[in-house]
Amino acid sequence: MGRRILVVDDEARIRGIVRGYLESDGFEVAEAGDGDAALAVADDWRPDLVVLDVMMPGIDGVEVLRRIRTSSEIPVILLTARSEEVDKLVGLSVGADDYVTKPFSPRELVARIKAVLRRGAPPPADGAARLSYSGLVIDIDAREIERDGQAVDLSTLEFDLLLALARAPGRVLTRRQLLEKVWGYDFYGDERVVDVHIRSIRKALGDDASAPELISTVRGVGYKFVGTPQ
Repeated sequence: MGRRILVVDDEARIRGIVRGYLESDGFEVAEAGDGDAALAVADDWRPDLVVLDVMMPGIDGVEVLRRIRTSSEIPVILLTARSEEVDKLVGLSVGADDYVTKPFSPRELVARIKAVLRRGAPPPADGAARLSYSGLVIDIDAREIERDGQAVDLSTLEFDLLLALARAPGRVLTRRQLLEKVWGYDFYGDERVVDVHIRSIRKALGDDASAPELISTVRGVGYKFVGTPQ
């Protein structure tokens, strides 16, 4: 049985095209034409990933994503007809894993879906089962994080991104390197998606970008993990 993909778009033609490509690749597909239907199908059918149009009548895609994120970390790829960066960043700030701007290539969308699903799998073992830096404890096997003794809630993608940095302390990782490690080698999107998730991680960890204890920005290049081993 293939992985389950929910395709949400108010245009039946787009849903049909995406369904055809996904089913030919072995995925199971369900469709929804508006936000209310999307929420109902997501709750009942439990898909492995949601492809979600942003601009829909009634409840728009960003609001659907917000509601999904109240109870689930299921991967979500946003479809947007707008090219303004602000729309992409607003969507990503509420927990989207990727975005695709219309018009899009169905083959590219399928490649993005596969990359996100691969990224969501547990990372391979790599040395220590726990990492500890500057009050931060990462339990790799349990996929749990604590900062100063308090549990920290990160999305699956954010956990993997933080882990990629923490496994290379003191080393500058470019955005492209982080995309390859976390999203997958066939990531097609804007590299600045990394910046959005780094901001979210910093907020969750209480790490000040102007005086970082954990993640330092290397301007024009990428990011470096600067936590002190404990």
